[in-house]
Amino acid sequence: MVAISRLLNLTLVVPELDKKSFWADPSNFEDIFDVRHFIDSLRDEVRIVKRVPKKFSEKNGQTTLKMPPVSWSNEKYYLEQILPLFGKHKVVHFNKTDSRLANNGLPLDLQRLRCRVNFQALKFTPELENLGQKLIRILSKNGPFVALHLRYEMDMLAFSGCTLGCTNEEAEELKRMRYAFPSWREKEIVSEERRSQGLCPLTPEEAALVLQALGFDRKTPIYIAAGEIYGGERRLAQLRAAFPRIVRKETLLANDELQQFRNHSSQMAALDFIVSVASNTFVPTYYGNMAKLVEGHRRYSGFKKSILLDRKKLVELLDMHKNGTFPWTEFANAVRKVHERKMGQPTRRRVEVDKPKEEDYFYANPYECLCEGTKCDDLLGALNSSQIQ
Repeated sequence: MVAISRLLNLTLVVPELDKKSFWADPSNFEDIFDVRHFIDSLRDEVRIVKRVPKKFSEKNGQTTLKMPPVSWSNEKYYLEQILPLFGKHKVVHFNKTDSRLANNGLPLDLQRLRCRVNFQALKFTPELENLGQKLIRILSKNGPFVALHLRYEMDMLAFSGCTLGCTNEEAEELKRMRYAFPSWREKEIVSEERRSQGLCPLTPEEAALVLQALGFDRKTPIYIAAGEIYGGERRLAQLRAAFPRIVRKETLLANDELQQFRNHSSQMAALDFIVSVASNTFVPTYYGNMAKLVEGHRRYSGFKKSILLDRKKLVELLDMHKNGTFPWTEFANAVRKVHERKMGQPTRRRVEVDKPKEEDYFYANPYECLCEGTKCDDLLGALNSSQIQ
C-alpha cells in the first residue's frame, strides 16, 4: 500500500487490521508496530497519517468508496483504474490489501521501496522488540539453535483438511470448525489426497524424522515458533523424544512477561517472528505467510540458512521409510539430496506467466533489493536462476 500510495501520489492512512478472522485478535496496527518510526522513516517517499482527516469524513458529507483491489495487479491497473476513482471519492478504503500488488514486472524503484517498507520501516513496538531480544539472548547462551515453525495448530488443520495422526473425534472437530467459517470455501477435503500433493503441514512426528535426516542431533536446541499444537503433548511426544532440548516462549519467559500479549495472537506471533529471523537455522513445516516473510528477512540479513522443505517429495520418502522399503541411511541421504538447493541461497524468483498465485512471493525473495554493490547476475549465478514457466 505504501508503494501504491507513492505511485499514485496519494496520502496513506495507517493500516487497519482485520479483527473478524478466526483469530479474533483485537490488536491494532500500533499495538504491533512502531507507528512513529513507520511514518517518519518513509516521510521522503509518501505522506502517512494516523487517521482520515475530519474534512474527508462521512459526517462532513464525503463518501468513502470501499473495495478490494484486484490481486496481483501492476502499476498500469492502479494508474488507469484506481487513480480515477479519487476524482469522485476523495477517500478509497481498500478493505483487503494482501497480495494486491504484482510480484514481478514492476519498476525497480517500486520494488526497492517495498523492501524499504518491509525491512526497515516496519519495526515492532519497543515492548515486543525488547522481549523478543530477551528470548534470543536466552537461546543463544546454549549455542546455535533451530527455529522450527511447526504450523500444526487447529486453524491450519481445519483449513487444510489435514488429519494424519488425529483421532476420529479430532478429525470431526476439525471438520465442524471448517464448516463453521463461511470464508473457508473448501469444505469436503480428502486428507490423504491433500497430503500426497504436498499441501499439508508436516506433523510433529514427520518433523522429527526430517530434522534427524537433515543431520540435527539430540543436543540441538529447538525453539518451536507456533501457537498451541493441536493434540498437545501427545502429538509432541516423538519430537520431544528425538530432541529433548525443545523450548517455546511460554517455557522461557515468566507468565507476567507474556501476560500483556496473551489473547493477542498477532503479538505472540511477532515474538516468534523475531526469534525465527535471528535463529541459526529456520525450518518451516508449512510454506505460509509467516514462513515466507521470515525467509525474506533472512535473505535480506545475509542469506541465513532457511531449510525450505519440499513437502510433496518428503511425503513420498516418509511413506517409503515407514513401510520398510527405504532404510534409514537411504532415507536420510535422499532427504538431504532433495534440499541441497533449498537452503535460502541466492536465487531468482520463479515466475509463472498468467499464474501469479503460483509463482514465488516477492517478499520471500526480493532479489532486486539484495544486489547492492554487485550485479544480480553475479550474485545469483547460472545455477541459481529459476526457469520461467
